[in-house]
Amino acid sequence: MNKYIVKKEDENKRIDKLIAEVYKDISRMTIQRLINDGKLKINNKNVKVSYKVSEGDIIEFDLQEPEEIDIKAQDIPINVIYEDEDIIVINKEKGMVVHPGNGRTEDTLVNALMQKCKNSLSGIGGKIRPGIVHRLDKDTSGIIIVAKNDKAHINLSEQIKNRKVNKYYIALVRGNVIENNATINMPIARSTKDRKKMAVSEKGKEAITHFNVLKRYNGYTLLKLKIDTGRTHQIRVHLAEIGHPVVGDEVYSNGKNKFGVKGQCLHAKRIEFVHPTSNKKMVLEAELPKYFKDILEKLDKEE
Repeated sequence: MNKYIVKKEDENKRIDKLIAEVYKDISRMTIQRLINDGKLKINNKNVKVSYKVSEGDIIEFDLQEPEEIDIKAQDIPINVIYEDEDIIVINKEKGMVVHPGNGRTEDTLVNALMQKCKNSLSGIGGKIRPGIVHRLDKDTSGIIIVAKNDKAHINLSEQIKNRKVNKYYIALVRGNVIENNATINMPIARSTKDRKKMAVSEKGKEAITHFNVLKRYNGYTLLKLKIDTGRTHQIRVHLAEIGHPVVGDEVYSNGKNKFGVKGQCLHAKRIEFVHPTSNKKMVLEAELPKYFKDILEKLDKEE
């Protein structure tokens, strides 16, 4: 257990900044993870990352990580959009889990990446999440960036945190959306009724989703969406809240659809960011999956 008592000259510093200064071998990202996981306490209480310390505060944290299971490499086909020494960008299939967890240790994107990239993945996320900078839900397809070294991981995480990474999605929703374009600004928190779900809540964190209509069909609407924040299930929660759940979403709607598709018709289509080494602006797109194209083609024929 590490213990530090805040000195007078430390006053009003953010907790993550102070710990990074005192313990120079610990990255701010690691410190933030400890705080968010409740493993760093001040005066025996949990605090937020933005907490500013006062003289006499007693900071205690334990860097010892729980023993993690070994994750094996698997020869699983993945669709690589772009790759260099720093990053690899994947078009993830619907149905693929991004990283191991909840007792699942195989058939994830991480298992596939470990086979393809060997030891060339950032270690910041630990054994279970090597290289994983951001995630997609299991049944959301599309573009995801993976860091191949710690420098790239830290850089990309900072860009995401500062809202400099633009993420665009395509979704097919139930019903005819009246507005041609709009912004949904509703805070999201863990549902108090079902801990596996998220919900719009006044006590939640800020969540902003912009959308515009690409096409209206008979009883359905195709949307292009951009998110300013990356809350868990954000797009699915927001669209369900305004009465237009994503087709096939079995969590935030009844999941029923005439297309027989299981899992939401939600695709991470495009991402814009600055390359962590070259500083070049990157604009990458992931092609819609075949099942999604087939549904749109069927709707077109009904017009």
